[in-house]
Amino acid sequence: MLTTATKAQLVKNYQRAPTDTGSPEVQVALLTTNINTLSDHFKTHKKDHHSLRGLIKMVNRRRSLLDYLKRKNTGRYQNLIAKLGIRR
Repeated sequence: MLTTATKAQLVKNYQRAPTDTGSPEVQVALLTTNINTLSDHFKTHKKDHHSLRGLIKMVNRRRSLLDYLKRKNTGRYQNLIAKLGIRR
């Protein structure tokens, strides 16, 4: 779970305009942070199948946002995956 301060910092780092909070870049950055946090959780809680379902939903949501961004603007897509270190 993201704290308010962490979420605000991520939004500030990835926003495209001063009032931007919902662009694909911001959404992907927030999802990536949540996915990384849950991945660490599963290293110790291997049988937590209920949270695994949520993780899979987040990964699919991130994938669809990245596909959208790649389709609309490949330059922004390339910059984002380089910044976040996502293998695509």
